Parts: sequence; structure tokens; C-alpha cells
Amino acid sequence: QVQLLESGGGLVQAGGSLRLSCAASGRTFRPYYMGWFRQAPGKEREFVAAMSWSGTNTYYADFVKGRFAISRNNAKNTVYLQINSLKPEDTAAYYCAASDESFGPALSSRYRSWGQGTQVTVSS
Repeated sequence: QVQLLESGGGLVQAGGSLRLSCAASGRTFRPYYMGWFRQAPGKEREFVAAMSWSGTNTYYADFVKGRFAISRNNAKNTVYLQINSLKPEDTAAYYCAASDESFGPALSSRYRSWGQGTQVTVSS
């Protein structure tokens, strides 16, 4: 069983930056994709970014527009999400997830393991 633990969320002013971390522990960790999703109050969970564990492929939601960057440190079993130029509409709980499937990195249904989430709140 894989455990994922997110950290790095918080309250930040618009225009600021945050780096979210997701540390994995448990059985031998070799996902195909690691993804970040977010869910704002009253809205459905939406895809933010994903990266193959090999680092070969990355995917971003259209709304990211160059403000977000996903990266990973395989030696630490950790994936990161750098968020710059934060906007109030980025306010949400951010979740990382691990997928063993080689396709559909933007689909939440492809991910088997999920973290508990870290809250990002952006004030205007």
C-alpha cells in the first residue's frame, strides 16, 4: 500500500508563490504517473498537472498557462508542484495521486492512491 502525504499549502497573497510537496512511502514505489489535482469548495475535482515517473512526459491543464511546474525527486520518492503568480481562483485543496496506468494521466479515475490534500488559500 502506498501512502502519499502532501505539504506546503497555506495562505498567500495574490501574486505570490508556493511549492507543494508530495512524499510517498510504503511498498516499492514505482508509479507510471504522478499527478496533482485540486478541488475548490462546491466544485468538482480537476486535473492540474502530471508527470511520468521517468520524467519523460509532463501534462498540464490549460488554465495553468505557464504558472505551474511539476517536478520530482526519484531518490526521495517526492513530487513537487511549484505554483507562481497565484490567483484567488487557485484557492482549493490540492491532492497528489499515483497511477500505475500508462494512459489517461489527466483522468482522476486512473489514479489508485491519493493523499489527504493540502489547502491553498489565495487572498486578493
